[in-house]
Amino acid sequence: MSDVPELYLGLISGTSADGIDAALVRFEDEQPSLVSALTYPWPAELRERILVVAQDEARLDLDGYGRLDVAIGRTFAKAAQAALTKAGVKPGAVRAIGSHGQTIRHRPAGEHPFTLQIGDASVIAEATRIETIADFRRADVAAGGQGAPLVPAFHAHILTPGLGPRVVLNLGGIANVSVLGTDGSVTGFDTGPANGLMDAWCQRQLAQPYDEGGAFAASGKVDERLLAALLADPYFALPPPKSTGREHFHLAWLDTHRELGGLHPADVQATLLALSAITITHDISRYGRGAREVVACGGGVHNASLMDAIESRLGGLQLRQSSDYGIDPDFMEAMAFAWLARQRVLGRPGNLPAVTGASGPRVLGAVYPAPLL
Repeated sequence: MSDVPELYLGLISGTSADGIDAALVRFEDEQPSLVSALTYPWPAELRERILVVAQDEARLDLDGYGRLDVAIGRTFAKAAQAALTKAGVKPGAVRAIGSHGQTIRHRPAGEHPFTLQIGDASVIAEATRIETIADFRRADVAAGGQGAPLVPAFHAHILTPGLGPRVVLNLGGIANVSVLGTDGSVTGFDTGPANGLMDAWCQRQLAQPYDEGGAFAASGKVDERLLAALLADPYFALPPPKSTGREHFHLAWLDTHRELGGLHPADVQATLLALSAITITHDISRYGRGAREVVACGGGVHNASLMDAIESRLGGLQLRQSSDYGIDPDFMEAMAFAWLARQRVLGRPGNLPAVTGASGPRVLGAVYPAPLL
């Protein structure tokens, strides 16, 4: 390989669809560093459409699917262009874009397992004039895996085993953990909701996209009957490998619980926060394998109430943020997809079978070439 530093751009919109994270990443001697990053806002109408579809509240005909695919692709391309403009970097300096796309359905179990992330990568490549790599999850699903989470491989790369055993906790719409052993072993899975349900309830009750600082939850009290009903969901008892998303944990799921009736909205928010904290820390306790600390990243690190609730349940484990290791917690996942794009370019596997349950390592992602001049 050349000693010249390489630039890759990672793009992702998570299950909360609260914006497209774009991270321009430099790789030098295999080590990634964040050059520049931003979160590009979704147009309000498009975000609303995404959330309705992703929460399994609507069905798409083929025309609706095609239009949504292109609209998302165009917005991803605008996010990439904004990131390059901010960094003062020309498209020709970027080796490739790694686009996660927007998940609208994740069904890794059953007779015909599948996962679906949309955002037309041909549109992104055409608009940016940069080779774009997308559709990272389906090769893992085809190999019998969950297709998720994919970030533990990057966590293991950037937070080396020499730092000691640890759990990396990603607090997106869904929470996932990566358990990094000092022997180089890596396991990981989705624990269940992190911010997604709380964001959706806050949007319904306050017309706000998220609970800033956890103030709404802090103003309420946990309802033990509702909490017990939510914790009884079979997903929480499943052993890993496992993964989930908004098509399972959404407001319609919450509305099925009769214990919800008559509760003050703030009490529901407090209960949803407790659900996230309890399920996360239970799985860390069960699968943490001697970890001494938990390193948190993702948008949930800004929810002080959630972080306090998690910390109070961790026992002797120290809760830190990825910023303590020089990694911006808001852009860890976007950096991961820049890294996955590079893995694809180099012909290297991007999945970890011990995490996803796939039958073996797989090179992930489909390549959409830059347009010819």
